Formats: sequence, C-alpha cells, structure tokens
Amino acid sequence: MRTTVFSTPLLTPLLRIIAIGLLKLSGWRAVGRPLENARFVLIGAPHTSNWDFVLMLLVILKLRMRIYWMGKNSLFPFPVAGLMKWLGGIPVDRNRHQNLVEHTVRQYHENPELVVLIPPEGTRSRVKEWKTGFYHIAVNAGVPVLMGYIDAAKKEAGLADFFHPSGEIEADMPAIRAFYADKKGINPENT
Repeated sequence: MRTTVFSTPLLTPLLRIIAIGLLKLSGWRAVGRPLENARFVLIGAPHTSNWDFVLMLLVILKLRMRIYWMGKNSLFPFPVAGLMKWLGGIPVDRNRHQNLVEHTVRQYHENPELVVLIPPEGTRSRVKEWKTGFYHIAVNAGVPVLMGYIDAAKKEAGLADFFHPSGEIEADMPAIRAFYADKKGINPENT
C-alpha cells in the first residue's frame, strides 16, 4: 500500500501534534484508542458536511491509525489528485460499475493490515437507504466493521464498537443503523 499522511516518516508525528492541538482548540473530542493489527472496514456516519473530512483526518491522526478512504472521483481533479491520494483517498466513479467490492476484497486478502473508511450514506445529502458495499466487503474479506461516528451535539468523533457481520444483511443493517440513531451530524438536517 502506498505512503499516506498517516504513514509518512517524520511528517506524520508532527501532523499528529497539530491534529491534537486543533481538536483541543475547536472543542472536539476524539473518542477511541489506537488499534494494533488493524484489519477491518471502518464506516463513518453521519456524513453531512465537508467538515466531516477534516474532522476525520484529525481524529485518525490523533488515534495513530493508518487508513484509506473512498470518495467520489470528482474530489480528485488535477492538480490536487496527488494530494488527495496522499491523504489516503481512493477515487470512486459512482456512475460506472467497476467491481469495487471485489477489488477491495482482493486488497484485504493481499495485505495483512488494511483499514478502508467508507461513508455508508455515499453522500453528504440526506438519504433514505445506505449503500451496502461496505457490508459486502467486510463479509467477503472476513473482517469486522468498526463503527466510526461524528456526534456534533456532543462535539465528539471517533471509534465505537466492532460489528461482526453474520452474512444476513437484512438482519445486520438495522442493527448497525440503530447505533447511529442518536448521532447528530454537523448539518443535522442531512442526517
């Protein structure tokens, strides 16, 4: 896997100190602990604002994690595509079928440690149904789902519990969604 902001020698420790300071100055609290042998799908919700991205970067840096995240390909235009990829981004063309689930599962099989952050809503706008790609990736790769969250009402963001999917999506998705029922996004009208 490529070097990112979360794994750049000398620079990452400095950015971690800056992230801790920015979280403290802004009044946000990062919840969670550093995880050893990281191999899971990380979901992040509610995703209601562009600020979610900045907050996620700060929290992930503070918690000493190494992640990659999926985002729509329009976030990766020239000349900032290299920067977005260094920030851990994986561009996704939502208008084309590209076997993204299968490709990501293969990456899990080829890498002993891998964390991919996927916003299950797939957009910052209000949605009725979550996208299920994260679930299929976790089941097919044999890895758990770690539920990451933002709760603007409490000014906290971070990592909660692992969810071990059973393979029965109709039973599992309501259980996952229930965890997020009381979480308020930065723009709660989009939750």
